[in-house]
Amino acid sequence: MSVEPKYQISRKGLTVWRVYGIIQSLIVLLIVVGVGALTWFFEWYWWIYIICAVVPFVFAFLFIYLFPKIRWDHWRYEVREQEIEVQHGLFIVVRTLVPMVRVQHVDTSQGPILKRYGLAEMTISTAATTHTIPALVMAEADDLRARISELARVAEDDV
Repeated sequence: MSVEPKYQISRKGLTVWRVYGIIQSLIVLLIVVGVGALTWFFEWYWWIYIICAVVPFVFAFLFIYLFPKIRWDHWRYEVREQEIEVQHGLFIVVRTLVPMVRVQHVDTSQGPILKRYGLAEMTISTAATTHTIPALVMAEADDLRARISELARVAEDDV
């Protein structure tokens, strides 16, 4: 592959993904506790108790530590005059080029967790697809949205 896109998402994005992992892990823990309680009442096999004890720890390790780190390492983006390049992936790295002439609109959004960390998510829409750049610092997201909007207008005028 050629040179990676220049810019990486904010380091706070890693923290946000870890917070999401903690929330997901707590949900899995509640489900596993429920299954464990059922096994207690119905006297199932002993190995089910071992699975109920191991699953939350494995899930928490993967979704709090490992997967967010890999995702953050792979997330890159770059806005050029003619195109937007986005690179992302967990195990399979996907690189996408979005031509400026195809950009229809650009949105930024913030949920409560992103807002807590001063981050925003940018969505770039074309007629057929939608591309998201997560965990941008709010000021950077606003500047990038304005720049893409301007470049998309210029690209449209040139056609």
